[in-house]
Amino acid sequence: MRAYIAQCRAHSTDELGSFKAEPTVASAIERAGRAETPEGRRYHHQRRLPSALLRFAMKQLQAARLEQTADFDELHQRVDQAIGSLHGIGELTVYDTALRIGARLGFLPERVYLHSGTRVGARALGLDWRATVLDVSDLPRELRDLRPHEIEDCLCIFKDKLRHAV
Repeated sequence: MRAYIAQCRAHSTDELGSFKAEPTVASAIERAGRAETPEGRRYHHQRRLPSALLRFAMKQLQAARLEQTADFDELHQRVDQAIGSLHGIGELTVYDTALRIGARLGFLPERVYLHSGTRVGARALGLDWRATVLDVSDLPRELRDLRPHEIEDCLCIFKDKLRHAV
């Protein structure tokens, strides 16, 4: 937890802050769909996805009326419905996209969402790694001081260290 706070929290806060600062929800959806930083570069997690796929995903997201969602769970579900079945779009891209749009809409996850990387970390900690989400109360006490999206980050970033530590 201390390593995450020292090494990663500021970057995550900056990324989400850039989406929160988007002038409109539509512009946040557009940038999240293209997986672009404020400088126009591709986010690391989506660096290998073809531009044409991301442009198509962006159009699907724009048509999904995401601004009408009530909370992060609903947003994540609607992002998954809009782009999750596209060849090349996986759970991580769905989550990252929902997280970025959620920052602009004013809501973040209240539970920890699992995808391929976080499942490795969850499994190393003896958690239900086959689940799609985990409640914060199910996690080790050391992680509970972090926000759910930060715990997701920790499980993914430190997955190899967790695997070798247990």
